[in-house]
Amino acid sequence: MSALPATPFGSQASSAKPTQTMAQADAYADLPQPSDAALTQDTTRLVYRQTSAALMAHFLGMVVFVAVYWAHAPHGLLGAWALAFALTWSVRFAGLLSYDRAVLQGQANSELWLRRWNIGMFVGVILWSVASMLFYQYGGPSERTAMILTIYSLALGAVPNMASQPRLFMLCMGVYFLPMIVRSALQNSQGEVQIAGILCLVLLCALALGRGFRNVFGEMVSLRVHTQNLANQLKGEMAAAEAAQRQAELANRAKTQFFAAASHDLRQPLHAMGLFAEALRQRSKDTEVAHLVNSINSSVDALEGLFSELLDITKIDTGGVDNQPEHFCMGDMFNRIRLTFEPNAFEKGLMLNFRGDQHHVYADPLIVERILRNLVSNAIRYTEDGGVLVTCRRRGEQLCLQIWDTGIGITEKEQSRIFEEFYQTQSNRPLEPHHRKGLGLGLAIVKRLADLMDAPLTLRSRVGHGTVFTLMLPVGRAPRLQPAAAPSKATLGVTLDRRHIVVVEDEIAVMEGLEVLLKGWGATVSAFDTVEAVTEWASKVETPPDLLIVDYRLPEQKTGIDAIKAMRAKFGPNLPAIMVTGSTMTGHEDEARRYNFHLLIKPVVANKLRAMIAFKLSAH
Repeated sequence: MSALPATPFGSQASSAKPTQTMAQADAYADLPQPSDAALTQDTTRLVYRQTSAALMAHFLGMVVFVAVYWAHAPHGLLGAWALAFALTWSVRFAGLLSYDRAVLQGQANSELWLRRWNIGMFVGVILWSVASMLFYQYGGPSERTAMILTIYSLALGAVPNMASQPRLFMLCMGVYFLPMIVRSALQNSQGEVQIAGILCLVLLCALALGRGFRNVFGEMVSLRVHTQNLANQLKGEMAAAEAAQRQAELANRAKTQFFAAASHDLRQPLHAMGLFAEALRQRSKDTEVAHLVNSINSSVDALEGLFSELLDITKIDTGGVDNQPEHFCMGDMFNRIRLTFEPNAFEKGLMLNFRGDQHHVYADPLIVERILRNLVSNAIRYTEDGGVLVTCRRRGEQLCLQIWDTGIGITEKEQSRIFEEFYQTQSNRPLEPHHRKGLGLGLAIVKRLADLMDAPLTLRSRVGHGTVFTLMLPVGRAPRLQPAAAPSKATLGVTLDRRHIVVVEDEIAVMEGLEVLLKGWGATVSAFDTVEAVTEWASKVETPPDLLIVDYRLPEQKTGIDAIKAMRAKFGPNLPAIMVTGSTMTGHEDEARRYNFHLLIKPVVANKLRAMIAFKLSAH
């Protein structure tokens, strides 16, 4: 049996390969050539997959053959052949079961199992060849016709199994047909010679059929290998894409962290500069000095806007802003926005009004407040006469939140681009310096935040008459217990005379600037640079201070929240507190709600700080 090695398609010399048409060659010219291992594995899988049907066909052929020749051939000879056939058939069937178990256990050696199958197949072919030699002389033409048809059917049925192995296929076809051809040709009758000729034609047809199957099998394996290569390539590209995405996420995170750190470090000296400038104005009565101080404060305010815009757009792009809707009252938000922007509107002689503060909204309050702050800031910046109106009214199941202004307006051709990044309006008249502040990111941030909530945002504008922005939000419901309403307007004229303010700030320049400014407003100031220092001071005094102003980041891994907790532990939970910080990336809004303090982001110009102090003192 050593003459029957496993010889899958593709292992023969080029002369053994069938010729292909030009169409076939063109269709498969670009396909990768499968390796011998891949061919062997596919061939083994193919032959064992069809073995059960082949065994059944051989068994039925044996039954038919024995039944046809039982009355004509010697029973002993016929029985011996049938016994040999049954033993071979049983061994092949047991091999099929063993192969299935090996596959399930992952121990199927394709080359070994293919060799076993080839041996079993060849033995079965030899048995049929022996039958044609032994029993050809028994019986008449009908019996020989039945035998020829049986062997011919089995041979054709074996073509798909053996076509992928050319040497085995050629050998088995020869063993199937050549004995019958020779035996028929040796007969002297004309009919037998004709049968031999017919069998030769049948053999040639079987060989041609095998060649066609061999081509199809080779192309099938090539396609499978090509598909597998594509799958592996796709898997590699997906892994590379995932790695690139992780790199991009890391880069975005690093960029965000860089902006946050750079913003914090740059805000500190700007904040100190603004405080010192305001203290200088209080000490000097010179109008030129006052003009210079106003210019300094304007520049500090502009830089604060730049930092805020860059950080906001970075946080949105990197997924740092989550939409967490809840039910809330617009009145509380209006009060906070009024507190922030009323001094700016007052300085420009504008009216800043709010309507509809009794309505409740179901949305993310932080995102809505960011949108409102940007739009109100824009409205005040581009309005020189008249005022700004913020309204909230119901339209069906939606709330219509609008910001009206009587500013310079936006031309119709610019309205389609106003939400683009770094785009600023081009007016027919020269813009004032405060109109040109910023990077043109404010409305881009507003649009992205609105899209994050799936809230429609539109605008209408007439040049020279003003602009209205409209944001549609779902209607919310009122909580069962309404919190006490904050004062609708902070009293900016509250005096700081005989007011005691505690400052906790580790930046020496900022601490000194705050101390000079607050003392200039008439307050008594106690300044400390660590939580431990202010805690030690609090343990030695009995009279509570009127207000606590703290920075967020403090030495020894402490924060301003630790300072607030320590002071309230001594003087009670109602001690008012303001946190002034240059850090904008740590979720201070949630902490402000939880620990009941107000938040200001550095740099803070003096009028905003004074307005916040007045609000906190008037509320307690």
